[in-house]
Amino acid sequence: MNNNTPVSPHRLSHLGHLSDDVRSRVLSLAQLRERGVPGGRATAQCRPGGPWQQPLPGVFLLHAGPPTAEERLQAVLLYAGRPSAESSRGVPAQPGRLAASATSASSASSTSTSPTSVSPYGAVMITGLAALALYGFASAPPLLSLDHVDVLVPRTRRLRSTGYARLIRAHSLPRPERIDGMPVAPVGRALADAVAESSDADAVVTLLTEAVRAGHCEPALVVRELSQSGLLARQHVVDAVDSLLAEGRTLAEGRLYELVRVYGLQEPLWNVDLRLPGGPHLGGVDAYWPDQAVAVELDTRAPRPGGRDAERTDDEDEQWSAAVRKREHLERLGITVVHLTPRKLREALDQQATVVRAALMAANDRDPAAQVVILPR
Repeated sequence: MNNNTPVSPHRLSHLGHLSDDVRSRVLSLAQLRERGVPGGRATAQCRPGGPWQQPLPGVFLLHAGPPTAEERLQAVLLYAGRPSAESSRGVPAQPGRLAASATSASSASSTSTSPTSVSPYGAVMITGLAALALYGFASAPPLLSLDHVDVLVPRTRRLRSTGYARLIRAHSLPRPERIDGMPVAPVGRALADAVAESSDADAVVTLLTEAVRAGHCEPALVVRELSQSGLLARQHVVDAVDSLLAEGRTLAEGRLYELVRVYGLQEPLWNVDLRLPGGPHLGGVDAYWPDQAVAVELDTRAPRPGGRDAERTDDEDEQWSAAVRKREHLERLGITVVHLTPRKLREALDQQATVVRAALMAANDRDPAAQVVILPR
């Protein structure tokens, strides 16, 4: 078949007609050819006044009206991934439910497929503000209001940003989540890509805070992504990270208070410093039960890179070593230290309550702990 081969009008009118599946309304040139529509015929359908349009090179929207949010995303993925006709076969239809699927997608990482697994889009994925909108971020603009849709592609991809498709190249791609069948970068990576394009300090703070407050991801993960993207060299991002870490600690402390209250544990002394009588300072703990000599520490630390200089890396190593030494010192004195992370408190509060209760109940079976002075922190 060549470009002069006649094509049945019925065949063209049937393509994408009244379909609820966005993937039948937005097709690549390869997919059209697989359906028997040559390139010349597809291009002719996009002439002024024609029934189709070509929003991006090699991508065809099979109706004349403005594209929906889903159609824009589909067009960007097809342009960046350029799937072959064969790769598009056998893909089940999944009607669009952007808002409804956003919540389930954020908890579906265990079932995500790798970028190189079977996909009609190849190894590409939506990222940046568009991805955050798909995850349901209230602080992300509506999809249709975005001037660009960011898409993460392999560094070797030989395409350029064009139209509303903005390509972001990466040496290695993360494992994508799936929202309505579309590959979407994990929240941490999507945040980093959104922050990279923003110079608005307030907007950056709002995005990062919502990521933690709404339970999309932990502060440490966000900071690690920002570090790997080289964004912590920007002062407004560093300031936003300070707010993020404060937000993360506040939420973790709130969940620890909830653990004690909801599960009926004895009220501890909150946020205290421990010191040997007349001796050195032992360090601070977030909760302490003096009668049982049990302490709880919240690990809300996150890496604070400032580049690749050896001095900052050594500082981080020293902070970690100091925390380990403090814990070991307390345990040598007979004080049981229960180590909790924000993620454990958020995802399995009942299990953490069981851990703390077991440590309190085991106090009677241990030798008495050394006497310590307890001071407000």
